[in-house]
Amino acid sequence: MKTPLVSIITPVYNGEAYLSECIDSVLAQTYDNWDYTIVNNCSTDCTLEIARKYAAADSRIHVHNNETFVSAIANHNLAFGLISSQSKYAKAVFADDWIFPECLERMVKVAEEHPTIGIVGAYGLRGKTVIWNGLPYPSTFVPGREVCRLRFLEGIYAFGGPTAHLVRSDLIRRRNPLYDETNIHADTEMCITLMQESDFGFVHQVLSYTRDRPDSLTSSAEHFCTLITGELYDLVKFGRKVLAPAEFDQCFDHHLWSFYNLLASGILQRREREFWEYQKSQMAKLGLTLEWIRLMRAVAAILADVLCNPKLSIEQLMSGQSNPEVSRRVSYRPFCGRRKATAVLGKTEGFMLDDFAGGSRQ
Repeated sequence: MKTPLVSIITPVYNGEAYLSECIDSVLAQTYDNWDYTIVNNCSTDCTLEIARKYAAADSRIHVHNNETFVSAIANHNLAFGLISSQSKYAKAVFADDWIFPECLERMVKVAEEHPTIGIVGAYGLRGKTVIWNGLPYPSTFVPGREVCRLRFLEGIYAFGGPTAHLVRSDLIRRRNPLYDETNIHADTEMCITLMQESDFGFVHQVLSYTRDRPDSLTSSAEHFCTLITGELYDLVKFGRKVLAPAEFDQCFDHHLWSFYNLLASGILQRREREFWEYQKSQMAKLGLTLEWIRLMRAVAAILADVLCNPKLSIEQLMSGQSNPEVSRRVSYRPFCGRRKATAVLGKTEGFMLDDFAGGSRQ
């Protein structure tokens, strides 16, 4: 029986350091019915030359060279727009990541066993750490609504990043563009959106490797602590579709508390203007106004935490020194289920809170 075609895409900008390793991981797949499009986003290094060398050696590999530079997320949209019209599934592999040899074979097998599955995820490695865990074994099939409820109620994020999951191609073709280019967590938004009309599959095996890079979108997201506001955005947009009213209200309160803890940490650490501009833009997107009483309570909660922990000094907290106790994730209060809401403490610079609040106390 003929196996379904998988279209693989790699959007890349200046990826010469790791692109060969990425492509080699695709060539090493035990599943061989695939085509592969590398989308070069006006790279200024040897990315294009590397991609063309591989394309010349294997007819399944194609190179698309952008005429003009576009944003990273726009380049992902462009790449997914180039998947084969004959493909049944699509798979992204970031240029600085790679996939294990059985990745396609294992993911396609789960998807083929359950025709309603729209996305298949799996465990991944980030450095030496196993990520995207949380689903109980052997849950290879999870209804779309349930995986979203696990996301909101238990904090279980099983989708993984684009390198970590496989998507049914017809779902991609129905969405143009696939990703919201104004959302740094557009991949999460896309996954939850697709779960409104399909189900989720999971392979309990490490199938992808994610590399840490200081200039990546992931590193930028961590610097600005976008995960907290991203979770709040997802809850506001999708929560009422999968949660009972009481569940939604409880989750919203806890996510909002987590967000205000983030702002309070920023105050005590004198975060830079870019941090506050980002948080301000997200509040506007969510239709929220700054509540000063809530913010001061969050500041007080952090200070109380410091007072109860002699290893954390005020000087360390405000200076953002690279002390393990300062750089760790600090938990404040339970988050809907078992997981805890967190605020990240990191290195900071000066800020103007009045600018963040729009000059008025509301």
